[in-house]
Amino acid sequence: MRTAEKRKLIDPHAIVSDNATIAAGVEIGPFSIIGDGVQIGEGTRIGPQVVIRGPTSIGRDNRIFQFSSIGDDPQDKKYSGEATRLEIGDRNTIREACTINRGTSQDRGVTTIGNDNWIMAYVHIAHDCDIGNDIIMANATTLAGHVTVQDYAILGGFTKVHQFCRIGVHSFTAMDCALSRDLPPYVTAAGHLAVPRGVNTEGLKRRRYSADQIGRIRDAYKTLYRSDLRLADAIETLREMSAHEEIRILVEFLETSERSIIR
Repeated sequence: MRTAEKRKLIDPHAIVSDNATIAAGVEIGPFSIIGDGVQIGEGTRIGPQVVIRGPTSIGRDNRIFQFSSIGDDPQDKKYSGEATRLEIGDRNTIREACTINRGTSQDRGVTTIGNDNWIMAYVHIAHDCDIGNDIIMANATTLAGHVTVQDYAILGGFTKVHQFCRIGVHSFTAMDCALSRDLPPYVTAAGHLAVPRGVNTEGLKRRRYSADQIGRIRDAYKTLYRSDLRLADAIETLREMSAHEEIRILVEFLETSERSIIR
């Protein structure tokens, strides 16, 4: 795209650093500020009054709405200006007034967001979080630092997640849920503090899981939560079912949990 054509897509009231890399087809609204070390991929649309600081890379065809703060310093008292990053993939929607911080040197130094995520208004994603793909975060979801959210998870409005927690694939949290431990794959959680409330059956159906697969997941849930087994014994029992991919994913999550799981 010629320079003159690119300028037509950047509002004259926007402030864009000469040290930012803006691809063809990027739209930037009035009064937005794009700082040094920011890279924005083709087709991404930045609304009005958005602030993006670097080092931050944003992929293709994202949409970032007004008043969001993207890539600013981590809210960590140990942070003292180290060179850390934020990496955002493709086709994400980031609604009004979201805050997403860069990583810290105390962890991997980068906050990552994958592809095709739907991030609603007032969501906060803290430093060093690792967000997968096809995730929904409803309004005012708040992730503390070092949180991992795996693919296809759905977090209800005002969900709160303690630092270092992991949220498994295809899991679901109800409104105003508070997680202080890991949420296993496929599990629905509710309450403050969160407790398990069954299997995310509807979400699995939407992702075209078969009746047999959902049945095995339900059996695994019963083993984990309704058998009165100790967690270690429940995991051992589930290993016997792990020839099936959907159960292997669950077993691997349980075996690698450092904060333990909600029970």
